[in-house]
Amino acid sequence: MSEIEDLDQLYARAFTTEAGAAVLSHLRETTIERPCFTAGQDPSFGFVREGENEVVRSIERRIKRHRTRK
Repeated sequence: MSEIEDLDQLYARAFTTEAGAAVLSHLRETTIERPCFTAGQDPSFGFVREGENEVVRSIERRIKRHRTRK
Protein backbone atom coordinates (compact mmCIF):
# COMPACT_ATOMS: atom_id res chain seq x y z
CA MET A 1 0.00 0.00 0.00
CA SER A 2 1.09 3.57 -0.63
CA GLU A 3 1.46 6.14 2.12
CA ILE A 4 -1.77 7.82 0.97
CA GLU A 5 -3.66 4.53 1.09
CA ASP A 6 -2.23 3.80 4.55
CA LEU A 7 -3.35 7.20 5.83
CA ASP A 8 -6.79 6.82 4.24
CA GLN A 9 -7.18 3.50 6.02
CA LEU A 10 -6.13 5.02 9.35
CA TYR A 11 -8.58 7.90 8.98
CA ALA A 12 -11.35 5.46 8.06
CA ARG A 13 -10.56 3.25 11.04
CA ALA A 14 -10.48 6.21 13.42
CA PHE A 15 -13.60 7.99 12.22
CA THR A 16 -15.91 5.05 11.49
CA THR A 17 -16.00 3.81 15.07
CA GLU A 18 -19.00 4.96 17.09
CA ALA A 19 -16.87 7.53 18.93
CA GLY A 20 -15.06 8.64 15.78
CA ALA A 21 -18.31 9.10 13.86
CA ALA A 22 -19.67 11.23 16.72
CA VAL A 23 -16.53 13.38 16.70
CA LEU A 24 -16.65 13.78 12.91
CA SER A 25 -20.33 14.73 13.12
CA HIS A 26 -19.50 17.36 15.74
CA LEU A 27 -16.65 18.72 13.61
CA ARG A 28 -19.01 18.95 10.62
CA GLU A 29 -21.65 20.77 12.69
CA THR A 30 -19.15 23.30 14.03
CA THR A 31 -17.46 23.96 10.69
CA ILE A 32 -19.09 23.05 7.38
CA GLU A 33 -22.66 23.53 8.58
CA ARG A 34 -21.97 27.06 9.85
CA PRO A 35 -21.85 30.05 7.51
CA CYS A 36 -18.40 31.18 6.42
CA PHE A 37 -19.27 34.79 5.77
CA THR A 38 -21.46 36.85 8.07
CA ALA A 39 -22.68 40.35 7.36
CA GLY A 40 -20.65 42.95 9.21
CA GLN A 41 -17.62 40.75 9.82
CA ASP A 42 -14.26 41.32 8.24
CA PRO A 43 -14.19 39.36 4.95
CA SER A 44 -10.91 37.72 5.94
CA PHE A 45 -12.82 35.80 8.62
CA GLY A 46 -14.50 33.84 5.82
CA PHE A 47 -11.15 32.66 4.51
CA VAL A 48 -10.20 31.38 7.95
CA ARG A 49 -13.55 29.58 8.23
CA GLU A 50 -13.02 27.95 4.84
CA GLY A 51 -9.67 26.67 6.11
CA GLU A 52 -11.45 25.05 9.05
CA ASN A 53 -13.97 23.51 6.66
CA GLU A 54 -11.20 22.05 4.51
CA VAL A 55 -9.86 20.02 7.43
CA VAL A 56 -13.23 18.26 7.81
CA ARG A 57 -13.64 17.85 4.05
CA SER A 58 -10.18 16.27 3.89
CA ILE A 59 -11.10 13.71 6.56
CA GLU A 60 -14.35 12.88 4.75
CA ARG A 61 -12.54 12.55 1.40
CA ARG A 62 -10.02 10.12 2.89
CA ILE A 63 -12.79 7.95 4.35
CA LYS A 64 -14.71 7.94 1.06
CA ARG A 65 -11.57 7.15 -0.95
CA HIS A 66 -10.75 4.25 1.38
CA ARG A 67 -14.28 2.84 1.05
CA THR A 68 -14.23 3.01 -2.74
CA ARG A 69 -10.90 1.13 -2.85
CA LYS A 70 -12.26 -1.87 -1.00
